[in-house]
Amino acid sequence: MAINDYHFVTQWRLQATAEEVNAVLGDALGLPRWWPAVYLDVQEIAPGDANGVGRVIDLHTKGWLPYTLRWRFRVREVEGLTRIVLLAEGDFIGRGIWTVTPDGDWVDITYDWKITARKPLLRSLSFLFKPIFAANHHWAMRQGEESLRLEIARWRAQSEEVRKAIPPPSGPTPTTAVAFLRYVVKKIDRKKKRFDIPMTPCYNLARCSFPSLSFDSFLLRVTQEQATTASSTS
Repeated sequence: MAINDYHFVTQWRLQATAEEVNAVLGDALGLPRWWPAVYLDVQEIAPGDANGVGRVIDLHTKGWLPYTLRWRFRVREVEGLTRIVLLAEGDFIGRGIWTVTPDGDWVDITYDWKITARKPLLRSLSFLFKPIFAANHHWAMRQGEESLRLEIARWRAQSEEVRKAIPPPSGPTPTTAVAFLRYVVKKIDRKKKRFDIPMTPCYNLARCSFPSLSFDSFLLRVTQEQATTASSTS
């Protein structure tokens, strides 16, 4: 595996039906509305056939870090409500596979994402920052899980009053360096007021940058990514 190759397998478990999950995931143009932390803009280039095969979607996306990605995907395969295969090109090339497995009142969702980074920033710095870029992806997918959970809750709301009480999904982090630094400082300040956090800059940055992960689990994630990188290049 080249240093700018990435392979992620994300697993979600939600109280929902396969029909609900596929309806949400299949509505690509709705991504900026229900998953706004990651999807900044989405445009349909080609509609595909009746099952969506051949559909081409152009995307502008980001993670927690202040860089964005421009890419598009083409739907290669659709197997009922259980499997969707996407081919990606642009700032990275590769494929993604969504798998939805019903389990009673729940569904298990797996996203298998295997890509090669082509964006100059990622391609040239992966040798140094690959664990950070990987953690950025994991942050984005955790946002997706929570956003999908909220969207399913909105679908199931029995009244407009209940629907309005459901909190909106998290929005994107700033995309410019100055605004991003201000954002980080504000999050650090809020964390200091709520928790007894050591003043070590790296500790504060990690704790505030990845609120859905404990600091220890964040370090574990980076360590695992470093080990993966080392083994793949040896």
